[in-house]
Amino acid sequence: MKRLINLTPSKPVKLLLGILPFAMILVIYLIASDARLAENPNDKLLPSFSQMGDAIKTLAFEPSKRTGEYLFWQDTLSSLERLGLGILIAAALGFSIGILTGAIPTLHAPFAPLLTIISLVPPMALLPILFIVFGLGEVSKVALIVIGVAPFIARDIQRCTQEIPLEQLVKAQTLGASSWQILLRVLIPQLLPRLINAVRLSLGAGWLFLIAAEAIASTDGLGYRIFLVRRYLSMDVILPYVAWITLLAFVIDWLLAKLSQRCFPWHYQHGK
Repeated sequence: MKRLINLTPSKPVKLLLGILPFAMILVIYLIASDARLAENPNDKLLPSFSQMGDAIKTLAFEPSKRTGEYLFWQDTLSSLERLGLGILIAAALGFSIGILTGAIPTLHAPFAPLLTIISLVPPMALLPILFIVFGLGEVSKVALIVIGVAPFIARDIQRCTQEIPLEQLVKAQTLGASSWQILLRVLIPQLLPRLINAVRLSLGAGWLFLIAAEAIASTDGLGYRIFLVRRYLSMDVILPYVAWITLLAFVIDWLLAKLSQRCFPWHYQHGK
């Protein structure tokens, strides 16, 4: 039946439709940038692509006169280290709490409400407290990512644990499995791909907390550089940095998706 909801585009059409919005944004930016620069060549709001290329070339391929470092790559490395460490700790913490509170009723009763309340606390409001407790070093930045992401992962894993059919747990117990064996051999294998999905969904928040922490108290990092140059209205640096952060986030998400598909092919056999 010919209905809009029944029309499925072919692969080439899908690819074209996927590229089209990006091309439109690019064209709109080029037209607006050319118009502003034609009116005022010193305009900084919408720099041309050549101006952005020159700025990034200086940061990426010319050592800093003050530190001797290649600032673009140093900023990228510092931010990825903080994000990676924060997400790794949050994933381990959230997975452990989520599976224990989801699988063991005596832990669910006291800790599930507490976890719900903690997940509703805005992490950015805790940033001053983290700076007071942990100082202005790396620990406070990583802690902000952990506090912001771990509760989300824990609640998601808790929900996924409770969605596992009860028949599987009964069957395992019928075969003589202990609680520890059920956790280790029934629940954890099924929840690992869902952990990767939860990490993928929380990456955006992780980047947000990282940029915020670096903007307030840091001497390097992608967020630090963006907020450092904003006082000079250096959009030729800010826009490429934002695009670079977006590209990094996309690549990390893609790698996690491929890792999940490679390690847990059975999870995707029914279009999950």
